[in-house]
Parts: sequence; structure tokens; C-alpha cells
Amino acid sequence: MTANSLTKSIATLVSAMLATSALSHTARAESLDELAAAAKKEGELTVIALPHDWCGYGAVIAGFKAKYPEIKVNELNPDAGSGDEIEAIKANKGNMGPQAPDVIDVGLAFGPQAKAEGLIQPYKVSTWDEIPADVKDAEGYWYADYYGVMAFGINKDLVKESPKDWEDLLKADYANAVGLTGDPRTSNQAILAIMSAGAARGGALGQESAEKGLQFFKELNEKGNFVPVSGKTATIAQGQTPIVAAWDYNLLSWRDNLNGNPDMEVVIPASSSLAGVYVQAISAYAPHPNAAKLWMEYLYSDEGQLGWLKGYCHPARFNAMSKAGKIPADLLAKLPPAEFYERAVFPTVEQQEANKKIVAENWDKVVGAEVK
Repeated sequence: MTANSLTKSIATLVSAMLATSALSHTARAESLDELAAAAKKEGELTVIALPHDWCGYGAVIAGFKAKYPEIKVNELNPDAGSGDEIEAIKANKGNMGPQAPDVIDVGLAFGPQAKAEGLIQPYKVSTWDEIPADVKDAEGYWYADYYGVMAFGINKDLVKESPKDWEDLLKADYANAVGLTGDPRTSNQAILAIMSAGAARGGALGQESAEKGLQFFKELNEKGNFVPVSGKTATIAQGQTPIVAAWDYNLLSWRDNLNGNPDMEVVIPASSSLAGVYVQAISAYAPHPNAAKLWMEYLYSDEGQLGWLKGYCHPARFNAMSKAGKIPADLLAKLPPAEFYERAVFPTVEQQEANKKIVAENWDKVVGAEVK
């Protein structure tokens, strides 16, 4: 596939799935220069749950530091889940030190939850109009940053025949092999892996996908195929979790980092191509509110968006930037073929919230495997 055809295919997909809006630019700093000056006076920014191999965040953070060297970036708990981020805000409401997160990056369903609980504050970045309307809060409390699709990462040194779909994972060939990326009660990535498994069994997205997904993982655990270890690059490479269900962009990054040692394959499940959108928000109790806003401006600038794209994520402004010719052809050429995403299904906020509620409340009693 040529870079031009790939650009057209992905742009068409994103355009079809997500419509851009033109809302007013409230809750915004008077100018970027004034905001940068105020942020430099604060001198610090605290982020949380940003592994460097997740969506290219290592390079993104380095880019922000290079642009604003006066601002020290504190990185809390890189392996935390979305639920952990929410709890970190709650636990540090009166804390003005580096243990209080200024910003969060959470699964789509966690945005409305954080707003309803009064844990985040509104802010609309200068590129607000190019963020699709159905994946941002109209008042600016949370807004989409990127998306990917659920996939399997497979250690080919240990798994000779790769699973092609969720049901394949129940085969005896995959004993003690299959892992998730965190605690299914709090990790958005794990919660949506369960939704994907449930959808593959015909469950309607929401409560039904959660129930069918939990039943699938109960069977997987009873067969001895599920490994209650939080999957990551090292656990795949070392054979603790030779197969991990995770977002495609994470798996592709892990594959690159392993550089063939061991060989790793990334497979999109045949029956359930579930897309997951993540969102950004600023803590209502942010000790460094101006630095938080400046961070958001950087993430949604062309530089920040391309940083995520280099990490195999499809950034929120992808469609608008593609139309404006702002995405280099060589960068597009490194992405998986666009047809991988043509059948992607984007769950609504309501479907994700319903799925999350069922999974979080019933994982222990249905599956009963504590993921560590």
C-alpha cells in the first residue's frame, strides 16, 4: 500500500467514525506566551501512569522537557491504571507536593466519572476545534487524545501457531500463556480486553459484552490458560505471559523494543476489532495548573500529535492534520495497513461505562484471579 492510499484510507475511517466540531474556546489562557511564563514560574509538572513505551510517551515527555527546560517533570507510577489515576487525585486533594498529579490520561469511560465526581477542571486547548466532537466533553473537562485497537502480542519463540481469535485462546496449546495488562477492576486496557472478548462471543457492547467477556475469562482461567501476571514487554520476552491482550500501539512498540529477541507477532482478533479511545484531563486540585495547561497545549500541538503517531497511536487531530498535509509520508508508511482499522468498532461512553461497572464489580466472583 502506498503512503498516499494509506493516508486516504485512514482519513476516511476517522472521518466516518468521528465528526469534528466548532465549539467556543472558553477556559483558555489569553496567550501561549503568557501561559508558558506562568507555567515556568510554577516550575514543575506532575504526570502519572505514562510508561515511556506507551504511545511514544518517552519521546513526547522528552520533547516537552526540551521545549520547556525550566519545568521539572515528575513522573508518578508509570504502570498505574486509569482507576489508579482517579484514586491518586482523590488521595491528594490537599497535597501541593509532587505526589499530587496535575494531569491524567485515562480510558474514555473514566472521563465522565472524573467530571461527575468533581475531580477535574475545564480547559480547551488552542486546537480544540480539531478534536472530534463525540469524544470530548462540550465544556472542556476531558478530551480524546488517541486511539488504537485491541490485539494479541505473541512471543513466536514459544508460541509456534499464533491464535487468530479470542476462542483460540481456550485451546490446550495455550496453557499458562495468556495475560492481561493489569488489574481488570481498575485498568482500562484490561477492562476493554474483556469487552473485546465478550463482543467476539456476540455480546452487545456494554453490559452484555462484560458478562460474556467475564464468562470467557472464567473458562480461560479454569482451563489453566490464564496467567494472573500483569503483561508487559519483559513478561512476553521472558515467557511469563507469552500471549498478551493489549492495545496494538503498545504491542507494536514492544515488538520494536525487543528487536527480534524474541520474535514477536501482533495479531488483531478476527471477530472483534475493538477500538479504545483515551482522554486527557487536568486535576481540579492540580498544584501546577498553568504547567498542566501548557502540557495540554503541547500534547495537542502538531509536534505532540506527531509524537503519539510515532508511537503507533492514532492521535485525536489525525483527520484534520492529514487533510492539511501535516503528516509526513514516511511516518504513515510505518503504520500498520489501514485495512486493519476498517472494521474497528468504537464503543460509546455509555457502553464503556456499563461494561466497566460489570467487570469491576464481578471480576472477583466470576473469574477470581488476582492480577499482579
